[in-house]
Amino acid sequence: MKKILVIEDEDIAAKRLINIIKRLMPNSEISGPLDSISGSISYLSNNPPPDLLFLDIHLADGMSFEIFEHVKIPSPIIFTTAFDEFAIKAFELNSIDYLLKPIDKKKLAASIVKYNSINKYYSQSDEMLQLKSIILSLNANSSKYKSRFLVSKGDLLFPIQTDTIAYFIAEDKVVQLYTSDNKKYIINYTLDSLEEKLDPEYFFRINRHCIISLKSVHKVHNYFNYKLKIEVIPPSSEELIVSKSRTTEFKQWMNN
Repeated sequence: MKKILVIEDEDIAAKRLINIIKRLMPNSEISGPLDSISGSISYLSNNPPPDLLFLDIHLADGMSFEIFEHVKIPSPIIFTTAFDEFAIKAFELNSIDYLLKPIDKKKLAASIVKYNSINKYYSQSDEMLQLKSIILSLNANSSKYKSRFLVSKGDLLFPIQTDTIAYFIAEDKVVQLYTSDNKKYIINYTLDSLEEKLDPEYFFRINRHCIISLKSVHKVHNYFNYKLKIEVIPPSSEELIVSKSRTTEFKQWMNN
């Protein structure tokens, strides 16, 4: 029995999708619908991955691509959306198809046929099983640090490479990412979580409100009370001060 997970925040669309899946795959076990990024992350973190995932791109609390920033999803995915501008991004994320709303039964049936064909091939091919094992092994041994962040601006969604980030600044519980070309974006991370996701060789948390990139450091000045003041590129609108408790560690980081 195939286990299917539906992530969709529109009640009518979710019911229609689930009804069609039940008719096309009567022996499947359907979970959901989940309607938010936070709920999806919680579910996927605490349950085995489904055999097939139907994933709406626009959810109640943001873009579903953000889910992939928090959990690894090995399952094949059929994306559903009312917009077509995210097709390229979708196919970078285990996608086997991309369906526009309202979901057409014939197109969904074709997607399921494609899924069954791919699944059958992978299950029967020793070579493909071996290749899949190698890929999973490489992924498991790959760097644990983020190489990019998915950000949004209006209706657009695009990645920012980590090596183009100058610094992160938190203000009023909102964290903003600043790039080396002086652009800024709000991201759904805390500085505490960013510390775990950023390579400490290139990023350093100078105080409770700021993480800087090594590339952004232009000059370092001695400051009162044994603190340090940093000039960065691009310039920051606020003073960037290394807290007294972190000055020794900061100097060691700069001297590596």
